[in-house]
Amino acid sequence: MAVWSSSGRLRGLLTLILLLSAAPASAETYPTRAITIITPFAAGSATDAAARMIGQYLQDALGQSVVIENRAGAGGVPAANAVARAKPDGYTLFFTTNSTHSAANGLFKSVPYDPIKDFTPIARIGSFPSFVAVNPALPISSIVELVEYAKANPGKLSCGVGNSTGHIAGETIKKRTGTDIVRVNYRSNPAAVTDLVAGHIPMGIPDFNTGMPQLKTQKVRALAVLTKERNRVLPDVPTLNETVMPGFDLLAWAGMFGPANLPPEIVKVLADAVQKALSTPLVVERLNAGGTEVFWSGPQDFSEFVKTELVKWTAAIKEAGIEPE
Repeated sequence: MAVWSSSGRLRGLLTLILLLSAAPASAETYPTRAITIITPFAAGSATDAAARMIGQYLQDALGQSVVIENRAGAGGVPAANAVARAKPDGYTLFFTTNSTHSAANGLFKSVPYDPIKDFTPIARIGSFPSFVAVNPALPISSIVELVEYAKANPGKLSCGVGNSTGHIAGETIKKRTGTDIVRVNYRSNPAAVTDLVAGHIPMGIPDFNTGMPQLKTQKVRALAVLTKERNRVLPDVPTLNETVMPGFDLLAWAGMFGPANLPPEIVKVLADAVQKALSTPLVVERLNAGGTEVFWSGPQDFSEFVKTELVKWTAAIKEAGIEPE
């Protein structure tokens, strides 16, 4: 029989205490409390709608509340900066788009975060196609007619934009076609579409999620999509590429990030949960119905994608002749 001395028992007890005190950091099951997902656009936007859909699935799958926090304005820069400065513990996440991670550096003179170094890519969830739209009261039925109208009425046509995609596409249209169209900035696409339907602005470039309901009820008219190929949802609507802007191709994307240095085990939990969400028929159906083209990729592929898109969008901004604000 082994007999422990009092000093031996004390050493053993101290060792056990040290082991137990070190255990929570590595053994704690994530998550143990509510998760906040910040989005850079207003409620009702494509980003908000997709974030809420994914957030609901994560809440059910992970067993903790998921709160969607909208921080619209300034191209999403303040929202992105808030996440970049958050503690990398998995309880503050970012559901965002190309606006903050592909376009901000080219649109603004001062961006307080690095879109690559200050974030941990978790998962890409898909794309948000957009289209050029006009109010039906405008006597225009094609993108060619729009260009002709704009040339005949310099400075009299205005275009509402609520995100970086609309901003870049609108300025590229102006530069490529030699037209003078006044840009009207909005904090998010829902507000721009509201004014488009009301006739306060004659033209807009909404994403499908925001613009399709109005298109189906004939409150707006679609003239062209921004992608190089026609969209399966609007097969009869031509592209800018095949009409007035050969080679033009712009497609917004969406994905989830955490702050830099997010622990790999937490990244895996979240990436796996998002992948399962995007494999669920009901989730996919609802996202597709809202105009989102579902596409999942994990942390590594998403990381490389973000780097490539940053170069692509920066080039598009320069081609459009946009001066940083």
